[in-house]
Amino acid sequence: MKILHLFISREHIYVGHFGGPAGTTPIEEVDEIECVTGSGIRGDRYFDHKPDYKGQITFFEIETHRRLCDHFAVFDKGPETYRRNVIVEGRDLNALIGQEFEIQGVRFLGTEEAKPCLWMEEAFGKGALKALVGKGGLRARILSGGVLNRG
Repeated sequence: MKILHLFISREHIYVGHFGGPAGTTPIEEVDEIECVTGSGIRGDRYFDHKPDYKGQITFFEIETHRRLCDHFAVFDKGPETYRRNVIVEGRDLNALIGQEFEIQGVRFLGTEEAKPCLWMEEAFGKGALKALVGKGGLRARILSGGVLNRG
């Protein structure tokens, strides 16, 4: 599994905004992220969110992004659109649900699918929510900390 992009978001733009406009805090692409055991990604909106949180870090397959772009002929949206932390290539993330896995010496437990929300219709385009069902990414807990790097 290769890491193509790493993102953090310091504030929520969808959570707590239902029925109103999305927030405006941009997601930031970074060269590395610090994964803290049991807490999440230092500097991210979900860091120390709550004890034993299932979504301390999120992953997304670039192959899913490419498939959506081709299917909907949308070529002006990048993988940051989904607001997941780690964009990977070459791994079926659903196969990691309930499994421990390691990337660059950092250990994780895949907890559940990162289900897409209604905001995907606004963020990516009409039809995205349905197209992402079952391919919304992976939520995970951090079992042993460390630093993840792009590449």
